[in-house]
Amino acid sequence: MDTALYISGGFFYLAYCNFSDIISDVIIGVKRMEQLHDLRVSRIIRLPSPGALKGLLPVDEQVAATVTVGRREVEHILTGKDGRLLVIVGPCSIHDMDAAREYAERLALLRRELQHELCIMMRVYFEKPRTTVGWKGFINDPHLDDTYDIEHGIFHARKLLIEINEMGLPAATEFLDPISPQYVADVVSWAAIGARTIESQTHRQMASGLSMPVGFKNSTDGRLGVAVDAIRSAMHPHSFLGIDQDGYSSVITTKGNPLGHLVLRGGQHPNYDEESIAAAELLIGKAGLQQSLLVDCSHANSGKKHERQLLVWENILKQKVGGNKSIVGVMIESNLHCGNQPFPEEPDKLVFGVSITDECLSWEETERMLRYGAEVMHNLVK
Repeated sequence: MDTALYISGGFFYLAYCNFSDIISDVIIGVKRMEQLHDLRVSRIIRLPSPGALKGLLPVDEQVAATVTVGRREVEHILTGKDGRLLVIVGPCSIHDMDAAREYAERLALLRRELQHELCIMMRVYFEKPRTTVGWKGFINDPHLDDTYDIEHGIFHARKLLIEINEMGLPAATEFLDPISPQYVADVVSWAAIGARTIESQTHRQMASGLSMPVGFKNSTDGRLGVAVDAIRSAMHPHSFLGIDQDGYSSVITTKGNPLGHLVLRGGQHPNYDEESIAAAELLIGKAGLQQSLLVDCSHANSGKKHERQLLVWENILKQKVGGNKSIVGVMIESNLHCGNQPFPEEPDKLVFGVSITDECLSWEETERMLRYGAEVMHNLVK
């Protein structure tokens, strides 16, 4: 028997034992350690850092100008300096780059044509929250086949956002994953925190550091108070764990975001009518917040029926004509063609320009809506 100093379970032991016993004890200890982490992780794939991706897809002066102008426009609309109506319009979710580009080209032309009455931005959503399971968006599964090629997804998401901004069309999106903004937030002019995540401390902290105005949707059951709490939380500084531009885990300290605002998306009942708007005005007034409301024409306000978005739109315009000042914008779900199509489906069997998530208005319906809205707003804009 030999005297030996060895490690087991993190402690040093002096014992009389055979060397083989020491080796055996160490191996057992290592196996025990291996069982303490990643028990339910099947793989880990390292992604390029945000800085590396931005090096591959940099922002030029034209894109930077579009983003900056878009953010400034939203800020002025929220604070009452700009009397136009903010219109965030586009597909429920992006799943086809070619269809998204074609939609963006059309919308960019309409933005310029109606710019004196409407401030139009494209809805470019790459992340989809799921109540249980389902397709979680282009960034997460860009090939629509459960391969989860996130590196491809985030590369082409950034590329599309740059291309849209190159058209002079600002982009709006919902941030769901707290890491993805590091890759794409510099090319986004308006952001949303969704109905399923407004109670999340992680998302409130994230919003406090975002560089653009952020809309907070009321909860899925229609409660406004949690969204108001989220707005107030995001107005304050926070410190939390995140990653820097080199991809290193870091402590992120924010200044707070003063441009948070409430988005009414309905709940158990629609909440775009005059009575609901008045209740929202009262609540945000008591909270000491800027009385600026966006109304989501889709989701629970339309019962997820694309044609009912027009009814919401007409009601909002009627309220604006009646003198309402708190409604400063709307959200509309629109695509090249109306409705939606079943998914999952083999990608090559999908119909071009039709949503694979919520129902959307067709381009023709959208164009008529916005032209009519511009006519109504013409005499209301300062």
